[in-house]
Amino acid sequence: MPEYRTVSASLKENVAYVNEILPVEDSFDIVQRNIVIGGRDAAFYFVDGFTKDESMLKIMDSLFSVTEEDMPKSATVFSRKYIPYVEVDILGDFDQIFRNILSGATCLFIEGYEAGIIIDCRTYPARGVDEPDKDKSLRGSRDGFVETIVFNTALMRRRIRDPHLIMQMLEIGESSRTDVAVCYMSDRVDQELLNKLMDKLNHIRTDALMMNQQSLAECLMKRKWYNPFPKFKFTERPDTASACLLEGKIVIMVDNSPSAMILPTSIFDMIEEANDYYFPILTGVYLKAARALITILTVFLTPLYLLFMQNIRWIPEMFTFVVVRDMVNIPLIWQLLLLELAIDGLRLAAMNTPNMLSTPLSVIAGLVLGEFSVSSGWFNSEVMLAMAFVSVANYTQPNFELGYALKFMRLQLLILTAIFNWIGFLAGLIVIICSICCNKTLTGRSYLHISRN
Repeated sequence: MPEYRTVSASLKENVAYVNEILPVEDSFDIVQRNIVIGGRDAAFYFVDGFTKDESMLKIMDSLFSVTEEDMPKSATVFSRKYIPYVEVDILGDFDQIFRNILSGATCLFIEGYEAGIIIDCRTYPARGVDEPDKDKSLRGSRDGFVETIVFNTALMRRRIRDPHLIMQMLEIGESSRTDVAVCYMSDRVDQELLNKLMDKLNHIRTDALMMNQQSLAECLMKRKWYNPFPKFKFTERPDTASACLLEGKIVIMVDNSPSAMILPTSIFDMIEEANDYYFPILTGVYLKAARALITILTVFLTPLYLLFMQNIRWIPEMFTFVVVRDMVNIPLIWQLLLLELAIDGLRLAAMNTPNMLSTPLSVIAGLVLGEFSVSSGWFNSEVMLAMAFVSVANYTQPNFELGYALKFMRLQLLILTAIFNWIGFLAGLIVIICSICCNKTLTGRSYLHISRN
């Protein structure tokens, strides 16, 4: 980082230095406004689009009413007497001044004052706090995080009115200087984990957090490419984040991202969702058990089906109706792998299809591809039924990244079973167990660790 000097009493020198560092002449949105206050020359610097016009008009009215005799000797006294705004700071270091200007605050330089007056009357473009599409709840609140970090922390503060709720703000990224908020309950958090996390955050050396939380997660913990299971839990619901804070967990918010990173976490946290807590205990336990059972079936249903088709004598008499009677032109393993790829292709197509066309195109794809792929001899109807269950069951999984981790486990189980029969199935099962048990989180604990908070 370059070495910045301090503010001088000469307005001419300050303006020349600011114009040298900031692209005032080249960039249209960085604005310099020269005025006279109490007989002294002064200059405003701000970013167009971040400043509240109504607040600045009131501040300008107050400044233009100052006479030459009323001008105090220091910038601190001036800000207290003549700037009618709540968030005002006095800074003498240009490094901090440039950070404030580029993040949206307004800076005022006045001839004779060896400091810049920072007026934080900024406002960020933001969408409404609507409920997130992916993380919906049948009951409970209908608000969700947005891309503005101050709004997100306010949504959690509104739910937890406790002085022990701490929200520490950091800046990460040499170029981006992205705001990162670390939120925790000081009387409930694991202090060892908190100290370890803060040490890692303070020692991150990166140019920018271009992908927001994903970039931060990669800086905090280098993942192993061969283990696809996620190490962090993400949520876009402020009620879920607030509940995790009260459980003693740490929530990390990154500016420009509408989701919160929660840690420490385990595989049991990954399969939880908000609906589990908005219903009575019996209903919540049933939903958790049903989701866990369906998650297990999404991994093992098609590999077990392939294993039994390779060993038909293992099938009890009462279940012989599941046997594939008429084998089509393509072997069973290739049918399953092709359908895995086709399902992902349909999902990607749905993501990139305009909303007004997504429903009719999905219906056409389901009818045409499903019906004619069986009648034309590409796939067996039994295989289509099994893969249809797997594709629908994937949507019961609230964590998108965990869903794909389970998909990769299913694929390797299918391939090993097809090649080595039951020995390959057992080997694949061992790989899955080892991938889960050996997956360490940021705390160094096992992925199967259950928090006692």
